[in-house]
Amino acid sequence: MKKVGILGGTFDPPHYGHLLIANEVLSELQLDEIWFMPNHEPPHKKKPESVKDENRLKMLKLAIEGNPAFKIQPIELERDGPSYTVDTMKMINAEYVDYHFFFIIGADMIEYLPKWHKIDELVHLVQFIGVDRPSYSLQANYPILYVDVPTFDVSSSMIRDRLTSGKTVRYLLPDSVIQYIEENQLYGT
Repeated sequence: MKKVGILGGTFDPPHYGHLLIANEVLSELQLDEIWFMPNHEPPHKKKPESVKDENRLKMLKLAIEGNPAFKIQPIELERDGPSYTVDTMKMINAEYVDYHFFFIIGADMIEYLPKWHKIDELVHLVQFIGVDRPSYSLQANYPILYVDVPTFDVSSSMIRDRLTSGKTVRYLLPDSVIQYIEENQLYGT
């Protein structure tokens, strides 16, 4: 049975924090692959409208190139409307019957789990993997495996703010992603 971690998010833009989490979970749990799953319309927050899905997908491809264990799962980009994890996991489990899936979430999402759509059903479809984020609690009333990940306090919103105000983002995201952002004049560059 193939063991696959899924890391969902807007990846707007993808950064070294995403890659660090993915690599640590891959290594710690001895998974076969990590699937990065960009969402089209996250139900829990408003997605910035400045960057198209195609741009986020291209940046994600650039960010993960060079790691054969990192793949992109575009299932949520291919659907209209909010992307509920329970619906996504039903579809993925039906298609990949010989796989065991682990859904990676940060401590910010662990606190939010009670508000997830059909959470009591979802916990039977996928194993949650929790990773720490500064200023958030890891306590939950749901079955979660925890992986210790070195702290790298970076977020896509912080990177967007830095880009908009003309500050450097070097060493926060891959150079190939920075180049793509500059060439396509994303985030006010």
